[in-house]
Amino acid sequence: MNLPMAPSPTLPAEDTPALKEEVRALVQERGAVILAHNYQVPEVQDVADYVGDSLGLSRRGAATDAELIAFCGVHFMAETAKILNPTKQVLLPDLDAGCSLADRCPPDQFAKWLEQYPGHKVVSYINCSAGVKALSDVICTSSNAEKMVASFPPGTPIVFAPDRHLGAWVQKKTGRDLVLWPGFCIVHEQFTERQLTKLKVHHPQAKLIAHPECEASVLEMADFVGSTRALVDYVKSSPAKSFIVATEVGILHLMQKERPDAELIPAPPASGCNCAICPYMRLNSLEKIYLCMRDRTPEIVVPEDVRVRALRPVKRMLELSA
Repeated sequence: MNLPMAPSPTLPAEDTPALKEEVRALVQERGAVILAHNYQVPEVQDVADYVGDSLGLSRRGAATDAELIAFCGVHFMAETAKILNPTKQVLLPDLDAGCSLADRCPPDQFAKWLEQYPGHKVVSYINCSAGVKALSDVICTSSNAEKMVASFPPGTPIVFAPDRHLGAWVQKKTGRDLVLWPGFCIVHEQFTERQLTKLKVHHPQAKLIAHPECEASVLEMADFVGSTRALVDYVKSSPAKSFIVATEVGILHLMQKERPDAELIPAPPASGCNCAICPYMRLNSLEKIYLCMRDRTPEIVVPEDVRVRALRPVKRMLELSA
């Protein structure tokens, strides 16, 4: 798997406000909406109409009246918006903004693998391609995965893909026996029990909060496990003053807005590199948002036969999550 090139340089601080104004002017001119994931860089989050996790973004994508959607996230997120909005133009500021988890589950390989499990229902994490969604019975996010699995009667054989760690967490929480596709996220697999234990020694009062894409040993020691939105809400409502955050560091921007008094400590990756930064998420920038809306490109296109098949499990998730 080829990782993307280094992120675009950040705008000089003095240039950022002016470009934000130009972006917002284009939003009005184009009748557009900017949707951004919690992991986007601060200046992208600040210019968006909505910032949220995958479930929140899916809901906003399904409900928007805008004719143009500029999706500041990664490719599978923009694809989901297109699946839900076939007549609208969906733009992704940088087409190379992929996902290590989605890339590790190619639709053709997944289809062949599924042949080993006839009669199984397929629950796929939203972090997958449109092609994998089209092979699924229902889509889930980290915030509703337990509910989606529990929607099938007890005893129903279930395949869960593509994240093995989220699948193991759901298996533990629901008591259901799941067949797991062996995928993982390059960011969340970098957090280890050993590194976090060291950090807890230096910050004994800090609450450890983690995303369920982390390894089981990390989740077992966490004070709270949840989706990106749930992690933000936990920090917002908790009486604690200090938090160790085991997920992509982009979320700290929103957390700091919600709790300016809190100490937010990013969990250290085991490799020594700054792998708590997703290189794909960092490919989007304020400059690229401006250019993509100005030029109406790059555009997300999903073949209609794939889109129609993928729409059914996405809509089922939204209906069950209502």
